[in-house]
Amino acid sequence: MNTLTYCNLNASKLVVFCLSLVIFTGCGNVLNDVENLSSYPATGTFDDAATTNAYLSNLYYSTLNGWPVNSGNNADESGGINGEGWITTENTAMKFWPYDAIRKINILLKELPNSPIPADKKDPIIGQAKFLRAFLYFKMVYYHGGVPIIEVPQEVTDDLLVKRNSTAECFDFILKELDEAAALLPPKYDGADRGRIDQASTYAFKGRVLLYKASPQFNSANPYDNAYWSDAYNANKAAKDFLDQHGYGLLDDYTQVFETEGHRENILSVIFEEPAKTNGRQEHAVRPLSESKNATGGDQPIWAFAEAFPMKDGKKPGDPTSEYTYSIQRFWENRDPRFDAIMVWNGATYELSGIAGRRQYTMNVIAKSMDVFGFSIQGETAYRTGLFTRKGIQEALPSAQAELNDVDWPEIRYAEVLFNYAEAANETGRSDESLEVLKAIRRRAGITEGADGLFGLKANMSRAEMRQAILDEKRIEFAFEGQRFWDLRRHRMLHLLDGMHKYGIMATAVNGRTPQNLTADDIAKGNAFELLPEDFTYEVVELITNGPKEMVMPESYYFFPIQLTHINQNSNLEQNVGWGGNFNPEL
Repeated sequence: MNTLTYCNLNASKLVVFCLSLVIFTGCGNVLNDVENLSSYPATGTFDDAATTNAYLSNLYYSTLNGWPVNSGNNADESGGINGEGWITTENTAMKFWPYDAIRKINILLKELPNSPIPADKKDPIIGQAKFLRAFLYFKMVYYHGGVPIIEVPQEVTDDLLVKRNSTAECFDFILKELDEAAALLPPKYDGADRGRIDQASTYAFKGRVLLYKASPQFNSANPYDNAYWSDAYNANKAAKDFLDQHGYGLLDDYTQVFETEGHRENILSVIFEEPAKTNGRQEHAVRPLSESKNATGGDQPIWAFAEAFPMKDGKKPGDPTSEYTYSIQRFWENRDPRFDAIMVWNGATYELSGIAGRRQYTMNVIAKSMDVFGFSIQGETAYRTGLFTRKGIQEALPSAQAELNDVDWPEIRYAEVLFNYAEAANETGRSDESLEVLKAIRRRAGITEGADGLFGLKANMSRAEMRQAILDEKRIEFAFEGQRFWDLRRHRMLHLLDGMHKYGIMATAVNGRTPQNLTADDIAKGNAFELLPEDFTYEVVELITNGPKEMVMPESYYFFPIQLTHINQNSNLEQNVGWGGNFNPEL
């Protein structure tokens, strides 16, 4: 039984223990995030391998989450619109301050070295805890810049009015933690230990950290020629080489990445397994409402995202050199095969709830009312984009059981390491290596190679063109995996989102007939899934919503503010520049 999926470890007494870990601290005071500093695990907790592993499982649970539903709303993937006031110093949007979880990790790292548990059992636990602490600090740093580094469990007698460490000091700490973790971990966990942090995940994550450190987000004065890019290249090349040596790589079928588990592409997986741990994908919130329960609207692709997919030969839609013609009226035809793997459009086959031959409709009268573009639900106008996603969805689940989805979340997968390596290679004068990565990604996707062997990519790209090609490719490859917004942000490209209006694709007629003059037979055919996508007429329409129409992404969003509550409770915490303070979050 996987200790990272189940807390009980086949021992009922540990169920109680593990539940107690969830509640033994609250939110509010160590760095304004721990309510009771006197709380501490019971004596003997770390004297036994089973209870220590249960404690560790709780740390995994509080650190690594599931699929980031609706993160595409922040960017140009899905339909939500973040207008004026999305982020303020007072609200909780884009704030990350997990010192409660860090204190729990610090307790383990303080107590476990003195445990009688044998070193060969103890050291890997310490290594995993150090990785988790680095993971939390890294997220705080790319949210806020430098934060206070706390390495011991603070007590009520300690000085809690700590200052922020510099961003450089935080990166040094994170990288030290990862190096120390790797020294204590085995190269690769699998089998019953699948999902545990190992050297493979540590090296891959170190590459991610160094990519951010080199990025324009932290180096606005010298975004692409700073010395950190060499560190990022070396780390990501080393990670790729290590992964290749230990059997990792791209799967042959893109769809199988998200529909199978325990495969060679997932480096660090968050394990979901029905009935013990489910709904990491939050499928009930992503499905069309007609085949869901309690929620819908998540991860609805916008038209700009649909247009971003190339044709099957890798050329952009409408490119006169493409062997495929493109028309909005047949926008789904001859596209990059990932389009079919990710997108669901009006009339497309989408066999939810195991309904054989089921087609998804979005046109008024033909579709079930709750799936219609712009349909008003309970008085509010909930946006519909005319598109849904099938990525990570377990289509056979009945609607009443949509929350039982147990697809694993790939926190780190091999394709990300390739993209990180490609970015760093390009910025260090190795664009030929970057090109090989893009070709490998497109080959796996099913894009045709072409006579020139470039899979539709431009020959002899400049450094800037290659940079953009990498970002464009990653946008598609990692659709709805929570990467797009952060990629634009670390490249200081939020101006591409600022002022953006979002659009969907609306079916306006079927065989020339509008909703006003459709016959009962037309409607019956729709309900019987006989109408095909090409039977409809389409129009690009701005999303219908009662909320804001325009995205707002000011320069200040490159570093988010620390929540005012924490600032008010700790006079030594400086606020970021751009948010009323003087702290410089860059390197």
